[in-house]
Amino acid sequence: MLDLSKPSVARMYDYLLGGTDNYQVDREACEELLRLAPSTRDIALINRAFLVRAVRYLARERGVRRFLDHGSGLPTSPNVHEVAQAVDRSCEVVYIDNDPVVAAHGNMSLAEDPSTTAVLEMDMRETDRIFASPQVERLLRGEQPVAALFVSVLHCIPDTDDPWDLVRRVADRLPDGSYMVISQLASDNPDLRASITSFMDAATGGNWGEVRSLEEVNRFFEGFELLETLDNKPVEVSLWHPDSDLAPRQKSKEWIEYGGVALVKKARDGDLSR
Repeated sequence: MLDLSKPSVARMYDYLLGGTDNYQVDREACEELLRLAPSTRDIALINRAFLVRAVRYLARERGVRRFLDHGSGLPTSPNVHEVAQAVDRSCEVVYIDNDPVVAAHGNMSLAEDPSTTAVLEMDMRETDRIFASPQVERLLRGEQPVAALFVSVLHCIPDTDDPWDLVRRVADRLPDGSYMVISQLASDNPDLRASITSFMDAATGGNWGEVRSLEEVNRFFEGFELLETLDNKPVEVSLWHPDSDLAPRQKSKEWIEYGGVALVKKARDGDLSR
């Protein structure tokens, strides 16, 4: 049952992006969040631009034709399948989100071509269930590379649920030569991390995780080869493979979206690199 007494992270993000699939409770929560961290709307726009660039880069420059989008959120144009299919119409995308509003909107918007797109109403932590679904099994056919997306969603998972292990579980199930796209809300200011984490946890009724330090986000990429970054380190995502100097930038940096795109290389027998 849809609970409109509490804000939804997906609907809050929709509001920050200028969408209309949100309610008064979501807008009020966003306004309070903007008081705590005025750059929040800038971050949402920057993160969306990063998602578009990453998907286009993987489809155009790396030849990826299959995408698995964890915590996909409400459909926002251009969405992952629109960006990928603009490169190659055969690209396939499976969206995963546990919000029933997201699933309903997603299924309506994708009804025209169910052969290349699907929406799973599942919790992104349910790796076994996700990979046992017919939609994802089809995505993995032929051992062709898959891009797994965790774009601005891992901060919704608390430390107690070990989001680092989640990323590793998914990577381990992907074909060799697949890719991970990860961004996470991060700050090296412990007071800011604590205040926003506390606010979002209370506002969403516990449907929140942690704003993390940059070093904690670095851990998501351990064992992967970061692409288009210096020194194999994540970056503030407006700096990742920018289209131009006119791309969105933050006016202030209380917190940032921090991440990148990485290649997954499977360990071989006798290879101790992982």
